[in-house]
Amino acid sequence: MASIIVTSGEQKGEYLPLGRRTNVIGRAEALPMQILDDMVSRKHLRIRYDESTDKHRAEDMNSKHGVFINGNRIDSQTALVEGDQIRIGQTTLLFTEEDFDDRESALSHFKKIGERQRPTVVE
Repeated sequence: MASIIVTSGEQKGEYLPLGRRTNVIGRAEALPMQILDDMVSRKHLRIRYDESTDKHRAEDMNSKHGVFINGNRIDSQTALVEGDQIRIGQTTLLFTEEDFDDRESALSHFKKIGERQRPTVVE
């Protein structure tokens, strides 16, 4: 279905399968993905599945430091697409439309994407 992979920060390598439900990400202990980052609000980011468009949408939950997708601060619900980089606080999350069986397969996917994003160095 879709997943979130933590690509930077203390929890780099963790992942959250999103499914067809609403997921809240933040610093609060009771959340499905707790981000241990002082600049992340208790309830910072909501990602919900929209059946009518078959897309996941990200929404800032009135956090103090905002939600950035691919470097742009969002102020309304925003549809997510494969490879979107979501920054909350000092933590970066990767949105992928892939679903993973385990942590190792999620990390393997992240490494493959990182290889594709490496810039070419010209000397």
